[in-house]
Amino acid sequence: MGLRPHNATTPGSRGRVAPDFAELSQGNRPEKTLTAAISRTGGRNNNGRITSRFRGGGHKRRFRLIDFRRNKLGVPATVATVEYDPNRTARIALLHYADGEKRYILCPDGLKVGDVIVSSRNADIKPGNNLPLRFMPLGTTVHNIELKISGGAQICRSAGTGAQVMAKEGDWGQLRLPSGETRRIHLECRATVGQVGNIEHGSVHVGKAGRTRWKGRRPHNRGVTMNPVDHPMGGGEGRSSGGRHPCSPWGQLSKGLKTRQNKRTDAMIIKHRGKKA
Repeated sequence: MGLRPHNATTPGSRGRVAPDFAELSQGNRPEKTLTAAISRTGGRNNNGRITSRFRGGGHKRRFRLIDFRRNKLGVPATVATVEYDPNRTARIALLHYADGEKRYILCPDGLKVGDVIVSSRNADIKPGNNLPLRFMPLGTTVHNIELKISGGAQICRSAGTGAQVMAKEGDWGQLRLPSGETRRIHLECRATVGQVGNIEHGSVHVGKAGRTRWKGRRPHNRGVTMNPVDHPMGGGEGRSSGGRHPCSPWGQLSKGLKTRQNKRTDAMIIKHRGKKA
């Protein structure tokens, strides 16, 4: 994957840096049997009230059904295409299994059309192969990691992310996640070897506001530009810096406030993100 800068022929192209899509297969459409319709909510709940602000509009798109379980064990699969997925930052790969079944997976960095991959505890340590953490050497970079045995991958699924296998003890392993957090995960949980592709996604520059609207994101207005009746940080004579710590319209602190409440899994976290060892 590479990036393509644009010449400033229009105001929207000035400064725009876009992916070149060189890794994608040309002229293919998504596998129809592996797509589903998406009903858009505009950020509203079942009562019609906005619960997620600044959402709406955007281009129509269909959801690609991704195989996050990788439970087709021992059956080799050939990479047929590498495709763009409008619902996620990563690219996806269409697999043709030896028994005729087709599935989508997240495309790891380095996976190309024609490669053969497999999901098995005896699989080689190469990008795209899926196996339990128990059979991975220390230092291996993995993605698409399960938190519960056979529960499907939940972490390290966005573009360019990958975790590192740090240690193993008994039935538990330690993984260092992209955030810097070190976490215990059961060694029977499965993961895919390699790093998620589209590594340079973070360097993309959209170039104009309209391109953000195409993604279904509406303008985000700051609290300090509002009136006091609308936001705690609103009002003031002239421009104001808020006069208090940044917060939401309902007074919830928005920078630095700890919001984690899942005490059930606190014991799984060995080192929290952002803290020195």
